[in-house]
Amino acid sequence: MRITGGELAGRRLRVPRGEVRPTADRVREALFSMLAHRGALEAARVLDLFAGSGALGIEALSRGGRSALFVEKSRGVAKTLGENLASLDLLARARVVQGDAAVALRELARGAERFDLCFVDPPYASALAAPALATLAASGVLSSRALLVAESDRRHAPGPIAGLELAFERAFGDTLICCYRVPSDTTHPDGETRA
Repeated sequence: MRITGGELAGRRLRVPRGEVRPTADRVREALFSMLAHRGALEAARVLDLFAGSGALGIEALSRGGRSALFVEKSRGVAKTLGENLASLDLLARARVVQGDAAVALRELARGAERFDLCFVDPPYASALAAPALATLAASGVLSSRALLVAESDRRHAPGPIAGLELAFERAFGDTLICCYRVPSDTTHPDGETRA
């Protein structure tokens, strides 16, 4: 699998066989084109839940993201992700948390870190996207400009999420991309209000 754009375009990522179903190159290209059009990538603080190979978060870093936190439950997959970051010289801008996404979000909620761009890409054909998005919306870890991107099987669309509004939705075959944002009238713990 290759990085499709930005400073690392064309570089390859290792993907653990059988454990990870990475986002297809054409879907990533289309998604990142839409995110760039919305100005979501420049200096973004990125959170990549259910990170797998790290393709989404790494693509965001390649295209202008400032930093990224990757959360991956599988110890072996997290190790491969760390190797991908090292081979791309991204360790100064990225870190990997090996553990459950919900547990990691609870830990993050206790800190001051805020994220501008969040990827939620749970195991394919699972119904984990909606609860993960709801937990993110309530966690206090989102900046006022945050966009949350969920990838799912079309049969497991996240649907409406309390505390978020749907910015756009696109289908690519059986893959559905839903992008949510913080509503404009929401005040954040850091005092910011989205304009």
